[in-house]
Amino acid sequence: MNNTSSENKASSVCNCINLRRASLAITELYDRYLAPSGLNNSQFSLLRHIDRMGPASVSDVALKMRLDRTTLVRNLKALEQRGYVQDTAAKGSRNRQLTLTESGKAVHAAAGQLWEDAQNFVEQSLGKEDLAVLTALLSKVESLVP
Repeated sequence: MNNTSSENKASSVCNCINLRRASLAITELYDRYLAPSGLNNSQFSLLRHIDRMGPASVSDVALKMRLDRTTLVRNLKALEQRGYVQDTAAKGSRNRQLTLTESGKAVHAAAGQLWEDAQNFVEQSLGKEDLAVLTALLSKVESLVP
């Protein structure tokens, strides 16, 4: 049976399942667009946040991205191993200060255009009005849990 058939894409009666499916689909789409950069969407987003925040602690980045620290540290590890992120805190400091390295800045910049292409594809596919409605609804969903 073909997994892309419309029968397999039918909505569930469960709102949670429908949102998970949509989340997986959009993640896969962005990851495909970002693949030439060697980054996935989670890694790109982490680089973007660190770049915009300047030197930032793990806690501050986790708070800004609304991720738990464990998830953030797991994603951060691969970026540090590739030499894209470094800790610039003073020796002996207990708080890490994350910044992008020159290679991190370069990969972030290159991936930025791929991310923009994904953004544009989603906007063209859904339309600006529907995308605005979707964004508003997703904000409402997120606010269900304080």
